[in-house]
Amino acid sequence: MKQKMQDEEAVDSSDSMNVTDIVLQSSSPKLSQKQDYIFHGGRRHVRPYYFEFISHVNKRWTGKTIVDLFADEFKGRPRDYYVGAVKSGRIKVDGETVPVSYIVKSSQKITHFLHRHEPPVMTDDVEILLKEPDVVTVCKPASIPVHPCGQYRKNTVVGILDAEHDLGPLFPIHRLDRLVSGLLIIARTAAKADFFRQQIEGGLVKKRYIAKVVGVFPEEEKVVDANINYNGSQGRSTAEDASSSGDDNKVKGKPACTKFTRIDTNGTHSLVLCEPVTGRTHQIRVHLQYTGHPIANDPLYLTQHVDDLETKIAKRIDAGERKLVSPEDYVYSSEDFSIDPMCTNCPKLIPQGYEEHDEALWLHCVRYSGTGWEYECPYPSWASL
Repeated sequence: MKQKMQDEEAVDSSDSMNVTDIVLQSSSPKLSQKQDYIFHGGRRHVRPYYFEFISHVNKRWTGKTIVDLFADEFKGRPRDYYVGAVKSGRIKVDGETVPVSYIVKSSQKITHFLHRHEPPVMTDDVEILLKEPDVVTVCKPASIPVHPCGQYRKNTVVGILDAEHDLGPLFPIHRLDRLVSGLLIIARTAAKADFFRQQIEGGLVKKRYIAKVVGVFPEEEKVVDANINYNGSQGRSTAEDASSSGDDNKVKGKPACTKFTRIDTNGTHSLVLCEPVTGRTHQIRVHLQYTGHPIANDPLYLTQHVDDLETKIAKRIDAGERKLVSPEDYVYSSEDFSIDPMCTNCPKLIPQGYEEHDEALWLHCVRYSGTGWEYECPYPSWASL
């Protein structure tokens, strides 16, 4: 199982250890095994492992030296690391070791062998709600990605289900943001995945989420019809009302619509039912911010005047319930994993650049329904006012 090079995470550094000494876990038929995980300080960690990233030279890369390509495109490691990786054969072109001055050509295959460290996630179980021959539904905990992406591979819902329940291959039919919890529907066959996807693309699927927001949300149903403009470099979205723009001002983003209904309020927070009609990046979070009632512990979309108060509340709740410790408190043990002398992360377990932050967003998926089917998930503990 290989992974595209654009998903590279934090990797290794300088000399020593030949590629021929490396055992790749990416060749295993299973994505994850139970022994791949280390539980420490309220977090699920992954034992570092060797992995192969693969890519092909695109137009922008053509004409660069192999070292310049990596130093320019993958800035998570110092240039010296890439020099050492090319010299040692961890980075190859068309399966061959090349000099550091080698100039890459269009469509050439580039492989990068590395000692891979994944960020930790919360230790909450991935609870199986329903298991049928062609479908499994689970309650996804916050902080765990659905499927392999970016820095995550084993520390994903799909990876954990493979390791702990021997479920695979799996075909997630919709996604939840990493910080969002709740119902996740996963097909166990390609045919069933296509069945769900056709209904989703045909607009036949209804979705329900709940959120805990700041303030007293209006009692009457509220429909937000505002375009969502996602900025990839900032990792956040903005909302713009199409009706408020003049004829000369082109509205940015994609059309998006969400219906909100208040469930309960205690005067400080409100519990809100969220029914997205479309599915844009961070749509519910941004539309709630647009109403003036952002999710009460959302680090991205809280308005400034409530930011400090609500973030402190969220941190106290997380610290009290989970008794979290800093990743720096982890002490390396040779029984946990082997040190790679080239790795820029070793001897630390977590990758460089990972920052501890609140991960349990107060947004939870409770129900998906379509033609002839319906799946639900229990409410989380924070949903009580």
